[in-house]
Amino acid sequence: MLDKSPTESAEQLAVHDPRGYPPAIMAKEPAKRLPSLDGRTVYLVDSRFDDSVELLKQVADWFARNMPSVTTKLVQLSGTYAQDDPELWEEIRDKGDAAIVGVGHCSTCAPAVSTHAITLESKYGVPTVAVHTEKFVRVVRSVVRVGGLPQARLVFVPQPVMGRTAEELRAYVEGNDPATGEPVMREIVEGLTGALPPVEEKLAKAPDLSKNRFVPEASEDELHELFLEQGWTDKLPIVLPTKARVEAMLAGTNRKPDEIVGRMQPTKNRGLWSYTVEKVAVNAVMAGAKPEYLPVILALAASGVSARGSSSSSAATMSVVNGPVRTEIGMNCGIGAMGPYSHANATIGRAYSLLSQNLQGGSVPNETFMGSLGSNYTYNGLCFAENEERSPWEPMHVQKGYAADQSTVTIFSGCRSTTFSLGLREKGWREHVSDMLRGTDAITAPILVLDPICARQFIERGGFESKAELMQWLHDAAVMPAGRFWDLQLVQNYIYPRATFGEEPYASRLKAVPDEEIPMFRLEDIHVIVTGGEANGYWQIYGAKPQATVLVDDWR
Repeated sequence: MLDKSPTESAEQLAVHDPRGYPPAIMAKEPAKRLPSLDGRTVYLVDSRFDDSVELLKQVADWFARNMPSVTTKLVQLSGTYAQDDPELWEEIRDKGDAAIVGVGHCSTCAPAVSTHAITLESKYGVPTVAVHTEKFVRVVRSVVRVGGLPQARLVFVPQPVMGRTAEELRAYVEGNDPATGEPVMREIVEGLTGALPPVEEKLAKAPDLSKNRFVPEASEDELHELFLEQGWTDKLPIVLPTKARVEAMLAGTNRKPDEIVGRMQPTKNRGLWSYTVEKVAVNAVMAGAKPEYLPVILALAASGVSARGSSSSSAATMSVVNGPVRTEIGMNCGIGAMGPYSHANATIGRAYSLLSQNLQGGSVPNETFMGSLGSNYTYNGLCFAENEERSPWEPMHVQKGYAADQSTVTIFSGCRSTTFSLGLREKGWREHVSDMLRGTDAITAPILVLDPICARQFIERGGFESKAELMQWLHDAAVMPAGRFWDLQLVQNYIYPRATFGEEPYASRLKAVPDEEIPMFRLEDIHVIVTGGEANGYWQIYGAKPQATVLVDDWR
């Protein structure tokens, strides 16, 4: 906080603390270290992400050359890196002596790798080292701390691993840890055999929800500087959440201020933070929202889906509001619905973004936010209402089983790939749409956002009398030769592991010959939304995946 000058006489303000409440942490007991690795079996566990296995092959080769008495066994997780694998852990416990898990080299796989290592240590009694790349030092150190094993053995190699030659990866393994300067393989061996510091005894206690209601009183300028320095803003100006403003905001709901709304984390394995109605209201004030918007903001918060996800893919969220609440609070679904100038759209989206970063324990570059390129969508997300009145089809919430007079908000995540077009040509529209669909990233799904003019054109050109008919056609039109599809890096990371262990529809598609065209997406992930003011027949396809639909009426 800035020091006040002796002559300063600015009013001292009482302002709410915008942060949520951290999860309780229970200290875990690590496995007993081995006296040596001589004659032992060490499992090398591949996380199945971006050529991780190639680096582990070099680790196995190092042992064969330098410690030939050690038997290494290279295995893969049975699914994606995000899934627990108890059958494999039992095999390692029963048939092995130690484990090396790697490589953590993305914002979600690095926490998963360390979490798997903690599981092997504390639940199965297997001494384990987790291997990561240098970009995720702060990430995984925070993960093992929250996971209750801060002394977990972490070893780092240079970034990137993906696409490196065998010679380059050998140099990583034979070189020094860029985080410590120590030889990588010496750290790995000592991590499995050397003494660990004692576990600090901790009790799992529920967070005290009264401890951080307010920050110390200070002047307006000092408080703005405090919020900026502490990372509680998106680096744009905010409205200070004074007692009076938060009380006014809370008038927008009948829920009690101390009621728990939900829990959130920037990505799996980072620890779920909790938050109350009052904490959500604090962030709504900061975003400049009105009290009548609070039920929509609370519904977004209740989803538990973070609008400040840590993904290195730089994902963002799309929030679509349906039902009477759209007109009640003046949301825009006409001209410029997805752009600026609508107070409700803009501030609801910003409130969702701010509450996500503050209530989940922060959104800090290099620690809890790892978006490699970043995305301008992340400021407010995409927040708008569906134009139900001008749509030729049923609104989205009715598709999902809600009554037309109910109000909902649906959250999609992704928004990394975007294409756009104007209308549908009479002759070539099918081919044009198919080309656009193939440009959508294969691990989410196409979300068509159509101006009402274009929505009617889909009926005129294709005869799609319902969204369901159009979505079925989109599924059938979004095809790619199997050889090309399975060679996509994102597919290799996130879909191929699931296919190899029998998950449908991917397992069946994996059987296709390379030239056979297969669907790129699951039908249930494809959506169509109508919005816009009919200034022209423009439309867009976003690559985004549905995460949750929440009833706004529950939060009035």
